[in-house]
Amino acid sequence: MSTETKPKAELYKRVDALWTTVRDQFAFLRQDPMAFAGMLVVGAFVFLGLFGPYLAPHDPIEHTVRGDGGSVLRLAAPSVDAFFGTTAYGKDVLSQFLAGARPTLIVGLFGGLGTGALGFTVGVVSGYYGGWVDELLMRLTDLTFSLPFMPMALLLLTFMTPNIWLITAIIAAFLWKMPARVVRSEVLSVRERTFVKSARASGASDLRTMLYHVAPNVLPIGFLYTAYGVAWAIAAQASLAFLGFGDPTMTSWGRMLRQVFASGNMRVAWWWVLPPAIGIAAITTSVFLIGRAYEEVINPEIQTDQ
Repeated sequence: MSTETKPKAELYKRVDALWTTVRDQFAFLRQDPMAFAGMLVVGAFVFLGLFGPYLAPHDPIEHTVRGDGGSVLRLAAPSVDAFFGTTAYGKDVLSQFLAGARPTLIVGLFGGLGTGALGFTVGVVSGYYGGWVDELLMRLTDLTFSLPFMPMALLLLTFMTPNIWLITAIIAAFLWKMPARVVRSEVLSVRERTFVKSARASGASDLRTMLYHVAPNVLPIGFLYTAYGVAWAIAAQASLAFLGFGDPTMTSWGRMLRQVFASGNMRVAWWWVLPPAIGIAAITTSVFLIGRAYEEVINPEIQTDQ
């Protein structure tokens, strides 16, 4: 085999391995109808997050829907002119819903990844080293548990201009505590196993032992809580936006609920309330359903009877 074909063969092998993994996970989720339905919802949500703003028939902020006579259609029920109806300000609800999926996806994805990565790192380091390192990191975790997320987030955003990346960072900075606790408890067990002690005895460094022997054995727990972190981040972002502390430059589902509440039409304009409310509820529930399916594999003690 020539030197040029070796990298291609290696690339094909990796792509094939990745495709096999994706196919296996797809087959696994199909065994659980609820998790499979959740996967379809998550897939649709990712599609809307990526392409929603391009699919929106109008600009969600600038465009005003008008009727045949040129008058602004305010609080108009779903019709041919506006399939999801209009807001009290004459804006197209469908366009806002489609455009609002992207900030929700960004905060959910990066907030979940940040929560999982930070919690996983703290948990592994704390559980592996023990002693004063464990004491210091766990006291920091306890401090984070003692600080209520919503009041602290509102306080921080009061003194800083809210934007989507700042909100994501605040969410990750406060929600890593739960993954850290769970991962640490698993590491405390893994570090006492024979293969870890053998790695230490053979002269492996602490970093190598953590990366190659300890971390892979608690990685499933880390992935699980990263998935949960996505749901937590989406719910947190929607809550902040509903309270008026979302990114003012972007349309999000939480901001849509804020606007309908502020206009006093929460009980009247159902076509304005239901799309963002159902969207938030559907994606958070779907992530938890998928996480639950994997949790039954990771933790056999909670397996349900088939």
